[in-house]
Parts: sequence; structure tokens; C-alpha cells
Amino acid sequence: MTWETHPVTPDRFEDFADVVNRTRRANHCWCLSHRLRAAEIDELGGGSREQAMRRLCEREHPPGVVTYRDGEPVGWCNIGSRAEITRLAGSRLIRPVDDLPVWSIVCVVVRSGHRRQGVTAPLIEGAVAFAAAHGAPAVEAHPVDPPGRMDLTMSFVGTRSMFERAGFRVVGTTDAVASGMPRLVMRRDLR
Repeated sequence: MTWETHPVTPDRFEDFADVVNRTRRANHCWCLSHRLRAAEIDELGGGSREQAMRRLCEREHPPGVVTYRDGEPVGWCNIGSRAEITRLAGSRLIRPVDDLPVWSIVCVVVRSGHRRQGVTAPLIEGAVAFAAAHGAPAVEAHPVDPPGRMDLTMSFVGTRSMFERAGFRVVGTTDAVASGMPRLVMRRDLR
């Protein structure tokens, strides 16, 4: 079994779409809801969420990475400089814990039919490597750990244990809550 992770550039857009929106529904999230404000999505995509995401993929820092198992796209991680994730940068509930210009993971998606098969470990490692290659001093995530089963039909911010296995440590909490508990701020230092 071979794993590869690549930035979602325009030539990899269809692979990204196969992971997050296989049926290409126009009203689907397209992994923009946690990254941009609605007005930014409209401005970037002219009313099309898909087009807005395509435009993001053309930027110097694409909005994330796609992981492949044996050549098949099986995972997506929405990651970028916190400053470029305007919805997060302006959040009053998930504020920075310090002045370090971190990169943030805002969504993790494993393609239907490939869940519970070990995809998240190489996906997160690939996302961290992508951030490191662009000079990120650290990568943060804001996981939730609700009791019981999580709804994984759309975006998924990950669990504490998933990020601990990837070398992240808790550095704080947020004012955002999930299932009545504050969300964590977990960080992996890269320097």
C-alpha cells in the first residue's frame, strides 16, 4: 500500500471533489463554510461554491491537501495559514493562543467507503508536511470529542486522540463549544 499527499491545485480539483462531493451537488459545502465568510464565497465564485473553491486552488497556497492510497483519492484536509482562513482569523470564539503565525487545520474528510481504514494518519502527516514546506512554525487544530457517535456526513474537525497520535499537544481551549464542552486548541510545533 502506498500513500501520497499533494496540494489541491487545479489539476487535482476533481480528486478533491471525489472526496468531498462525489455527486457534485451545487449547494454542498465544498469545504468553504469554515474557511470563508458567505460574502467572500459569493465574490470569489460568482454565486457558485464550486467555482469559489476552484479559484482558491489557483492561489499560491492552495486550501489544503488530498491524500491518495494506491493512486486513489481517499482523504482531504483543509489547511492553511490562519491569516488566510478569514473565517477563523476573525472568529471571536476561536482566538489565537499567542502571536505565532500558525497554520490551521479546519476540516478533515475521509471519502465514504474508506473510513476506519487508517487514512487520517497519512492525511494529517501530509498536511503538516505541506505547512512545513511553506514555512509554517506550527500547525494547530481545534478538535471536538462529543460523547457517542459523531455525524461524519460533512465536515469533521477531528478528535483529540486523532491529533495526539499525530504529535499534537493541547495548548489551550476556545470559547467555542461542542456537545457542551469547550473545543481544544492543539498544536504541533515544526521548528
